[in-house]
Amino acid sequence: MSSNWTRSIGRAFALRLGLWYAGLFMASAIALSGATYVLLARALAAQDHDALESMLSRYAVEYRDEGLSGLQDMIAADAGQGRHERLLVRVVNQRTEVVYFAAPPGWGTFDLSPLDQPAARRSGWATIDSPPDGAVLEVGTATLADGVIVQVGRSSHVRDELLANFRARALQVLTLIALAAVAGGFLLTRAGLAPLRALEATVRSILRTGQFDARVPLRQSRDPLDELGARVNEMLGRIQSLVLGMRGSLDNVAHDLRTPLTRFRNVAEAALVRGDAESLRDGLAHALEEADHVSATLTALMDISEAETGTMVLARVPVGLGAVVDEAVALYADEAEDKAVALRSNVAADLQVVGDRTRLRQVCANLIENAVKYTDRGGHIDIDASATGDVVTLAVRDTGIGIDPADIPHIWDRLYRADPSRTTRGLGLGLSLVKAVVVAHGGRVEVSSAPGRGSTFSVLLPAAVART
Repeated sequence: MSSNWTRSIGRAFALRLGLWYAGLFMASAIALSGATYVLLARALAAQDHDALESMLSRYAVEYRDEGLSGLQDMIAADAGQGRHERLLVRVVNQRTEVVYFAAPPGWGTFDLSPLDQPAARRSGWATIDSPPDGAVLEVGTATLADGVIVQVGRSSHVRDELLANFRARALQVLTLIALAAVAGGFLLTRAGLAPLRALEATVRSILRTGQFDARVPLRQSRDPLDELGARVNEMLGRIQSLVLGMRGSLDNVAHDLRTPLTRFRNVAEAALVRGDAESLRDGLAHALEEADHVSATLTALMDISEAETGTMVLARVPVGLGAVVDEAVALYADEAEDKAVALRSNVAADLQVVGDRTRLRQVCANLIENAVKYTDRGGHIDIDASATGDVVTLAVRDTGIGIDPADIPHIWDRLYRADPSRTTRGLGLGLSLVKAVVVAHGGRVEVSSAPGRGSTFSVLLPAAVART
């Protein structure tokens, strides 16, 4: 049912897109046809007006020079040559008597009485409408020196018929264009939406199988939809990596929690079996230790999640980095002494950073704990800090076993330990927590290491006061 609904939505979207394309194409074609029609009508009207003006000038000059007989001869000659077709010619003498009138047949629809009005007797142009057929009669008037008026007019019938024929042909062409626009719109829409269909098919495959290894096929073009497919593939890759990481993390969590819970159960059972007060006290002490281990694992996971999601509350104040480092060193001084590891701090007392004191102490403690854990007997650990501009760099250097280059990109991952046998006891969350807290402070972490040559972990934090 969901698949049918998705396909229906896809078809509806393609239909709308195709109709939009066809509508825009048709609107453009109609606008172009309308502009062409207007320009053609204006051009024909200007052409008729120029021709009429030329005929009026010729007839007026001929009448002035040769009189009425000369005008009649010229009109007859023009008619023989086809130049006098559909022209109205009137000559009115000084006594307002029409001494000559010629008009083509069928002009009875025009009311010529306005031509006898005083305003029409002055040189110029006048128009007479014909309501029945919508034609217009354009009449030019020329007044000679002796008061004789020569009038020449032409109807717009021929022009109107030509424009009507143009409209009919344009309508036929627009019909063909509409069909082509609809067909082309759907073809182009189908081709243009191919990447979206491929994307939908990929998502549907992932939803059906639950596997994130499916990818959107790309056309290796700069098309925005192809770019979208590339970004979706990138997102799917990250999701797949995240899912695989979560699966590995869950395995590690299960391993880390199973061990203390098993020991918890064993000491409890042993204490119950023995039943004496001393065994019960020892059992409770070991049980509390294992419960603390489980609690520490869960707390670390929650702290990392809060820092990574931006929900960790940080009391940002200027903090003396030297004092924070000294407090962290004190926590592991005994452990380092037991391993004969020299633990030295060289951080200036006046060096300050901006951050949460408790969280920064947690960062220092985790880095020192990590260094002590992986430094062999007789080694040494040095903690230094320096300020450059508005950045303070805290470096923890050890002479421990080092890190294989293949493991360095993963040491900040949750529950990752480069020790496959997992013989070294620990949560595998210390470095992940360090990175999450430092990034939450607006800083960053770096590491340089080589197997057998020790490691240097660097934390870069905002300084309380910019230094030059």
